[in-house]
Amino acid sequence: MELEVGLKGKVSSTVEREDTANEVGSGNLLVYATPCMVALMEGAACEAIADAIPEGKTSVGIELNISHVSATPVGLDVYAEAELTAVDKNILTFKVSAYDEAGLIGDGIHKRAIVTSQKFLEKTYEKL
Repeated sequence: MELEVGLKGKVSSTVEREDTANEVGSGNLLVYATPCMVALMEGAACEAIADAIPEGKTSVGIELNISHVSATPVGLDVYAEAELTAVDKNILTFKVSAYDEAGLIGDGIHKRAIVTSQKFLEKTYEKL
């Protein structure tokens, strides 16, 4: 499989107490935390391209522009979808959206870069 516009991914989860804003530190309510929704969206993007990434390469998130438009209580199922909308050399752009059982909870644009895994890690750990 090749990296091409139109690839889609979907991941799902159930909102647990540890997924709430109060628990992750992004607020003080027991509702699905924005950082957890973002992680679900990124997971959907990764799923979309999983079979198209060459061996020794991976993708890393580099940009997010999302809206969190509806709160989700503990216990509801949530899912995120991603569609690859642009490929510019090693930069991938995705349309992402997230839903709970009542409807849309968030959407936006997410970008990921294709990198060589080992080289990326070596450069990162040079900081130590």
